Amino acid sequence: MERQAQVKIGVFGDVVGRAGRRALTEELPRLKRRYAIDFIIVNGENAAGGFGVTAEIVEALLAAGADVVTTGNHAYDQREEIDVFRSEPRLLRPLNFPKSNPGRGAGLFEAKDGRQVMVLHAQGQVEMHPCDDPFAAIDASLGAAKLGREADAIIVDFHAEATSEKQAMGHYLDGRVTAVLGTHTHTPTADDRVLSGGTAYMSDIGMCGDYDSVIGMEKTEPMRRFLTKMPSQRFQPAAGEATICGVIRSGSPMPGAGGGTLAHELLAGDHLRDDHASPQLVGHGAERFVRHTRHGREQSRILERVASNLNGHVVARCHVSVQSERWLI
Repeated sequence: MERQAQVKIGVFGDVVGRAGRRALTEELPRLKRRYAIDFIIVNGENAAGGFGVTAEIVEALLAAGADVVTTGNHAYDQREEIDVFRSEPRLLRPLNFPKSNPGRGAGLFEAKDGRQVMVLHAQGQVEMHPCDDPFAAIDASLGAAKLGREADAIIVDFHAEATSEKQAMGHYLDGRVTAVLGTHTHTPTADDRVLSGGTAYMSDIGMCGDYDSVIGMEKTEPMRRFLTKMPSQRFQPAAGEATICGVIRSGSPMPGAGGGTLAHELLAGDHLRDDHASPQLVGHGAERFVRHTRHGREQSRILERVASNLNGHVVARCHVSVQSERWLI
C-alpha cells in the first residue's frame, strides 16, 4: 500500500564549533514551531571544536529538536567518544564506511503522527578520505525501504567535496528519493531546485557557524598555510556571530506528485546577507529570510510567486521585499 502523507523536513548544514552549536540549539525550537517542521536533520560533523562530535553535543542537538544527527569524514575525530555511535541510533556516520565501523549510515525514523522518514548518509570519494562506492551503498540501502511504501520520505545527506559528484548523485537518485542535499564544503550554493524526476536537490546547504572565517575556522591559520605551505598551529573554530544555514523540503514527498518545493532558509548574522543578493541567487521555495541575532535583530523576507512547469513540479521565482524589524540589546 502506498503512503501519501505530507511531511515537512528541515535539514541544517554542518555545525561548526561552539558558535554554531549555540546558534542552532537556541534557534531550532523557534524554527520548528514557526515553520511547523515535522522532522529535523542536523549535520554535526564539526560541532566539537571543529572536528567530530561528542555524546554531550549529540544529546544537546537532539534535545533542541533534531530527530537525526549526521556527520561525515570527521565522524570519529573525537576518538574517546566513538562509543556514542554504538549507543545512539539517531546518530549516523557515512554508510559507505567499512561495515565493521561503529554505528550505521541509514535508518527509518518516526516523525509526527507516525510518519516514516528514511535518512541515508553517504560520503563522496573525490578529494575525500578513501571509502566505498557511495552510489552502490545507497542503492543497497534503498532496497530496504521504498519511497511511498515503507517510507513517507527519503532524505540523502551526501557529504562530498566535488560538485560534479554531488550532481551526479542527485541525478542518479532522481525520482527515487525525496531530496539529495550536499554537505561538507560549508558554503551554501545557489542551485537549489527540483530535478526533472521530482527529487529536490542542492549541492551544498552551507554551515551553521561564523561566516567571518575560512569555512568556519578562524582566519589567521588557514591564510598562513596558504602563504607559507607550513602549519603553525591547530585550526580553531571562529567564535564570532554565527549563521544558521539549512533547507526545508515541503509539499508532497513523492517525486512527480506535484506540489513539492525546496525552501532554502538562511538565518544569518552580519556576514551572510541574503537581502543583498542578486535575483539570480534566489532559488525555489516558500520563503527565504535573514535574521541578525546578536547586536540587533533584522529580519528580511524574500517573497515569492509560484508557478508550475510542464511536469507539474512547483518552482518559484522570488522577489525581494525587505521588511526590517530591530530589537536593540
